Amino acid sequence: MQPHRGGLILALGILGLLFSCAPVSIVAWVMGKGDLAKIGAGVMDPAGRGSTQAGMILGLIGTILFLLGVLVILVLMLGFGVAIFSAVETGG
Repeated sequence: MQPHRGGLILALGILGLLFSCAPVSIVAWVMGKGDLAKIGAGVMDPAGRGSTQAGMILGLIGTILFLLGVLVILVLMLGFGVAIFSAVETGG
């Protein structure tokens, strides 16, 4: 039986969320999902199920928050671009 990586996944999830680092959040999410499947199949030590789930959820939340931040920045850039373009068009 493989040892669990719950502590590592939880640490990655926390770091990804705190520092808004999408790659770290994605790694925590993917590793957590894979390890939970192995725990469910009985291949990995089930003692780390809770910390693995927590790390996976934090990775998912970190990824979603990062994507929302990127979306907000893109919308703001588009809005400023339209405002600048219309000011130049009207000569104001």
